[in-house]
Amino acid sequence: MATRKPWHEMTKQLVDVAMGRRAADMVIRHGRWLNVHTGEIIPDTDVSVSGGRIAYVGPDADYTIGEKTEVVEAHGRYLIPGLCDGHMHVESGMVTVTEFARAVIPHGTTSMFIDPHEIANVLGLPGVRLMHDEATTLPINVYVQMPSCVPSAPGLETPGASIGPAEVAEAMTWPGIIGLGEMMNFPGIYLNDDKMHAEVAATMQAGKTVGGHYASPDLGRPFHGYVAGGPADDHEGTRLEDAIARARQGMKAMLRLGSAWYDVAAQVKAITEMGLDNRNFILCTDDSHSGTLVHEGHMNRVVRHAIAQGLSPMAAIQMATLNTAVHFGVEKDIGSITPGRYADIILSRDLVTLPIEMVIAGGEVVAVDGRLTLDLPPYAYPAFAKNTVKLGKPLTADDFNLQSPISNLTTPVKLRTIAVIENQAPTKAEERVLPVVDGRVQLDPRQDVAHIALVERHQATGGVVNGFVSGFGLNTRCAIASTVAHDSHHMIVVGTSKTNMALAANRLGAAGGGVVVYKDDAEIALVELPIAGLMSDERAEVVAEKAARMVQAFRDCGCKLNNAFMQLSLLALVVIPELRLSDLGLVDVTKFEVVSLFTD
Repeated sequence: MATRKPWHEMTKQLVDVAMGRRAADMVIRHGRWLNVHTGEIIPDTDVSVSGGRIAYVGPDADYTIGEKTEVVEAHGRYLIPGLCDGHMHVESGMVTVTEFARAVIPHGTTSMFIDPHEIANVLGLPGVRLMHDEATTLPINVYVQMPSCVPSAPGLETPGASIGPAEVAEAMTWPGIIGLGEMMNFPGIYLNDDKMHAEVAATMQAGKTVGGHYASPDLGRPFHGYVAGGPADDHEGTRLEDAIARARQGMKAMLRLGSAWYDVAAQVKAITEMGLDNRNFILCTDDSHSGTLVHEGHMNRVVRHAIAQGLSPMAAIQMATLNTAVHFGVEKDIGSITPGRYADIILSRDLVTLPIEMVIAGGEVVAVDGRLTLDLPPYAYPAFAKNTVKLGKPLTADDFNLQSPISNLTTPVKLRTIAVIENQAPTKAEERVLPVVDGRVQLDPRQDVAHIALVERHQATGGVVNGFVSGFGLNTRCAIASTVAHDSHHMIVVGTSKTNMALAANRLGAAGGGVVVYKDDAEIALVELPIAGLMSDERAEVVAEKAARMVQAFRDCGCKLNNAFMQLSLLALVVIPELRLSDLGLVDVTKFEVVSLFTD
């Protein structure tokens, strides 16, 4: 990406190729051109490429072929623009930017808009710079959004670092920054918080895009106030009315299909049933697990899913290419197969099943039939990005005890419980009555309630906040711990055995971060994530294999959720309703306040 020349420096070169005065570097012959600008499929089309950009698109480009021109025979296959992921977090794949690229390039992704707010919560601005600089070394387009909310909800959590208007203004001068990352503190916008509005202002003054995150079902005044505050897109919609409201107000509705978020089907009806203009809609993934990337796909998976929900292939591809490029103001570089744009092109024989048979990025063949054809050496992260898990002391089972507030040592108590919702980011606030023995609250297996704890891991305070969660279906003596715990990324631990919870937490402290599963006092799965406690320094396929063992370990403990790890990782995300757990206590996100675990 960093080595590609801007279009204005190449106009004469591209003209010479188009006019036949100069040979092209590459010519793709006899393809079916999927023109996302006009909605046409044009047969027997050739594409001539020079210097990584497209010089000519049309019939019979043989006149641009020279002795050194690489000729690619399309044999009637579709020529599709490289796919764009309009909103995503690399860290959710548990791999580095380089390894993420290695995993998704064979699936046809040639542009990503990444928000590294996970590493920002651990390492601050230096962490963002690490990922920004790594992105510039890659052969595909990786645009970086400067994280906006670190912490995501001030006063409700304590991250390992913080970011404010000064850091945002500085990042806007970096070459790879495309805009502001999702504005998760949506009350801060409609309540006119000075810090949040200063970050938006710094982004707007730089002429860049403000990302949105309105995670509330309330489409009344708070929603309208949020839109008026500047966010230009939103990926947090889950209902048809969410998509309609955003599009009507001039936002881009981002419909996501991640490893655990299935929000396309309900919202895409705004196009397929109501006939809304699909130019106002974008497809994205938000969070994709490494196993999903390696085995199921990336944006090609999202496009196929959208088509299965009734979208035409043309509309689905437009929503994963041109619409995204236009939204971020980079349509002169990416998003279509037209002159001047980067030669980011997919060859596929079918638009519905979308097999990715060849991927060309910047005029270079980078993948064929699912295999990468170039070498991407690992990116070396510095020492300060590692050894970030600081527990302060070894944890014991007693750290996970929860004392009853009632003086009677055996009276059952009623508690607020976090209820997981399958395949969605929001949780439900429920109440459960649990038994008490010797003044300590106990589990009731019949109610599918497990312990949950948040362990502070940035400042070595030794702090542990305890609560209860339902929906995991754990039915053995087990525990799951993770230092991937959006957004402050303390350690989150869920289990049915306090002994196993302590074992799991201490194991991650020794490993420098990751995800671990214990069953009957024995470790049965571990994914080491030594970079900020969020990312592995191993190959994507290695991480995917370890992650597969982790998923199976969840199942061995009784969990039947589609993607339990993703659900687990969001239980501390204090900007999505209804209940979450932070280092400051149980948070009611509908009220944005810390509430008592116990109810009357």
